[in-house]
Amino acid sequence: MFTTALPLCLAMLLLAGSAQAQGAQQIAKGQRLWQKRCSECHALDTDETGPRHRGVFGRHAGSVAGYDYSHALRDANLQWDERTLDRWLADPEKFLPGQNMDFSVRSKAERAALVAYLKSLSR
Repeated sequence: MFTTALPLCLAMLLLAGSAQAQGAQQIAKGQRLWQKRCSECHALDTDETGPRHRGVFGRHAGSVAGYDYSHALRDANLQWDERTLDRWLADPEKFLPGQNMDFSVRSKAERAALVAYLKSLSR
């Protein structure tokens, strides 16, 4: 039993390490994209033209105290997660008509990287 279990365990460890490395690469890609595309209007820890982004993953939409959200976001009953952030980034106006963000990310891979980065800031 030991001779068959050891190679399986080693393979699982290698796969886990590979997945972790890919996750770190995805987060790094997302950070670069965020700095290039999002930081003009958003900061991590302060409200700018857009609300702060640190902690956005898991946050209820329109809930940062003191930020002047559109009615669409204030009235939205949603929580930011992989699915909602992906839909928002793909087409904010289609997702929540009446919102104020006029920027979208067409590339699914880039949206996934941005979401991975935002999620990493909420741990």
